[in-house]
Amino acid sequence: MYVGADGGGSLSSLVKSILTSTRCTASAVSELARVEWHSVGGVCRRVYAELEAARGASRFDGVRRIGIDETSYKKGHKYVTVVVDHDRGCLIWAHEGTGKDVLNLFLDELTREQRRAIEVVTADGARWIRQLVKRRCPNARWVMDPFHVVQWMNDALDAVRCEEWNAARAAARAARPRPEGKRGRPAKGELPPEEVRALEEEAASIKGSRYALVKNPEDLTDGQRARLEALKKRAGSRLVRAWELKEDLRAVFRAADGSEAAELLDDWMHRAAYCKIAKVVAVEKKVRRRRDDIIAAVELGISNGRVEAINNKIKVTVRMGYGFRNTDNLVALLMLRCGDCQPQLPGRPVKARKKGVKGAKSVAA
Repeated sequence: MYVGADGGGSLSSLVKSILTSTRCTASAVSELARVEWHSVGGVCRRVYAELEAARGASRFDGVRRIGIDETSYKKGHKYVTVVVDHDRGCLIWAHEGTGKDVLNLFLDELTREQRRAIEVVTADGARWIRQLVKRRCPNARWVMDPFHVVQWMNDALDAVRCEEWNAARAAARAARPRPEGKRGRPAKGELPPEEVRALEEEAASIKGSRYALVKNPEDLTDGQRARLEALKKRAGSRLVRAWELKEDLRAVFRAADGSEAAELLDDWMHRAAYCKIAKVVAVEKKVRRRRDDIIAAVELGISNGRVEAINNKIKVTVRMGYGFRNTDNLVALLMLRCGDCQPQLPGRPVKARKKGVKGAKSVAA
């Protein structure tokens, strides 16, 4: 049996290729199905095109809650934009590139009724996604992904840590006695005074505290927990205040309902705005602009976690293929592997997809 590079050939070879290509590497498919290596991508592209043509626009019927994100598939800032259905837990659309023009391609494929039927859209803090969805999906409620909100605060916390470390290191250097005109490191056996040694130890403890600060307290190791407790003993430390604000921001997403989340978030924004830590104040301004979107994440119990899981599968697919030169073949393989039109192996029971998102709440609730 032989399949040409354009994806044509006998039916048995096509069936074998398409069933195994979603689970194996191209080289394994080539050997198992006895097809040309370069034809595997063409087979996937042709089969996916036929499936999509048969379903038409009806494949987007029933889509209510979607997640939008972009993920890199190649060096040099090469991205793929993906759209995931939260209710079915599968990839429903993917395209090479990123930006408004690419996302408009997806929205153009939807009918007017389908765009109006979308109730929830989750994404990161990209403004262009929000502006475009708000204009073309008037009934959609925007939800800010909790992970990205906490990530903003973690980045600010790490920046404060670097500032504190540099300040402590400079203080230790300034306190070290030096004979006039002598520069460089101290001579062998020359011990610094006790106060200088204490400053150096303090700088070293701040330098190695990154993971103790950004990790969840319940996930800390014994050493990291001890390092964090040592930092807490420093009264009036900017670093400790920034860490406390980070933990208070995490507590917002553990609120029982939207009203409690709104109360906690308003209190956090007030304290962050007057904390006199520039990096934290910058995060507070971003959070204030997205206040309603953050509260919506708590009310609906939904995040972009499902989209990130699909992104991980995309990374695995790219690694299995050692990269893809033809992005059309990559998109077709992703849709067959992560979409709702996955081919089933012969003699295997059809696996039904789980309906709904764990812990998610209805928009009308």
